[in-house]
Amino acid sequence: MKRKFYNILMNWKNKNINTPLMVVGSRQIGKTYLINKFCQNEFEDYIYINLMEKPSIVKIFEENSNFENKVRKLELELNRKIIPEKTIVFIDEIQESENAISSLKAFCESNLHYRIICAGSLLGVKIRRFKSSFPVGKVQIEFMHPMDFEEFLDALDKHMWVEEIKKCYDNLEEISIHDKLLDMYRAYLCIGGMPAAVLEYKNVNEDILLWNKNILNNIVISYLADMNKYTLNNSESIKIEKVYNTIPSSLAKENKKFKYVDIEKGANKRSFESAIDWLESSEMIYKCKYVNKIEPPLKAYAQEDIFKLYLSDVGILTSLLEIEFSEILLNETFMFKGAIVENYVAQAFRANNISLYYWNSGNKAEIDFLLYNKDGIIPIEVKSGDNTQSKSLKIYKEKYNPKYAIRISTKNFGYVNGIKSIPVYAVFCIE
Repeated sequence: MKRKFYNILMNWKNKNINTPLMVVGSRQIGKTYLINKFCQNEFEDYIYINLMEKPSIVKIFEENSNFENKVRKLELELNRKIIPEKTIVFIDEIQESENAISSLKAFCESNLHYRIICAGSLLGVKIRRFKSSFPVGKVQIEFMHPMDFEEFLDALDKHMWVEEIKKCYDNLEEISIHDKLLDMYRAYLCIGGMPAAVLEYKNVNEDILLWNKNILNNIVISYLADMNKYTLNNSESIKIEKVYNTIPSSLAKENKKFKYVDIEKGANKRSFESAIDWLESSEMIYKCKYVNKIEPPLKAYAQEDIFKLYLSDVGILTSLLEIEFSEILLNETFMFKGAIVENYVAQAFRANNISLYYWNSGNKAEIDFLLYNKDGIIPIEVKSGDNTQSKSLKIYKEKYNPKYAIRISTKNFGYVNGIKSIPVYAVFCIE
């Protein structure tokens, strides 16, 4: 299946520099599959190393010897010559060896032109807790995410629909296949963007009744298994799982600000902050921070202790909520609907590397997301249906006078009274 991240891999290749590429992202989003495909397609010679399956190679990196000697022993172990300029080396599950990560600096600084890509499960957690000397400035780090709605349509061979959405987004003109796209969008809310789930949907000819729900259940189980493997102790693992399981119910509340007491009675920041940090580092959740001042840069006015938490994949959220697909596909009204749509938007924004911020004015108004671009700070309101009445957006516009506002809803494209109407299926166009 086509992935937009392939373009990032190509850009790295075309730079033709020594800097190793490190791909960070949650489990089962297709990192290994895509990098394998890239290496096979774009290089004459390819070596794949999985450190989880090759403890003998981990041992080589752990040895107290010079870089050239390690490379020589690596070649002997693999019975393969690493030819600079010609050979691409993909080190998978590199989090298994801190010394392997530290060695990336030597690959970068070598006079020989080595091409190295690395990736791994929960690599973000490993980086955050690195005990050795991390090769800062010697590695290009790129974040990969689950498939967004554009990639979902591409995977289902609806390329023409993608191009039409982009055209109508650029011109803010109504699209003729609006209802068809809303149906596809609602299917995406059920399935999400995990490649295995999308491929299964394609294989059953887009029949949601035949789609295997256990795919997402098994992914969540594997996530929880990783928590036990890559945590400091069992107590930390339990806390991480409690936070993760709290997020769906937290999002369902009218005030979606994450509260520690929602985890358990007496819970506080000191007890659970590291658990949230672990989940955020693993790319299993996204943090949306409250901004108390509408001035650029938004990051400077983001409040670290006031935030909302979203899951990295809307399909996993729907699965954890155990919502009947019919309620989503038939566009029924239910309590969690707004939370699911907000999570969908947060996921789409992160796929486009948009930082997540929100604003509120006490109990009077709340803006779901803030976008900082060439037009300034743009308020973004998310509606789960086509009821676009909003006191919050009106209050924000009167207070800050943005160049325009964006309203995401099930309405078609349009522009009225300084508000751009963007259909939910076109969120991937917002950059």
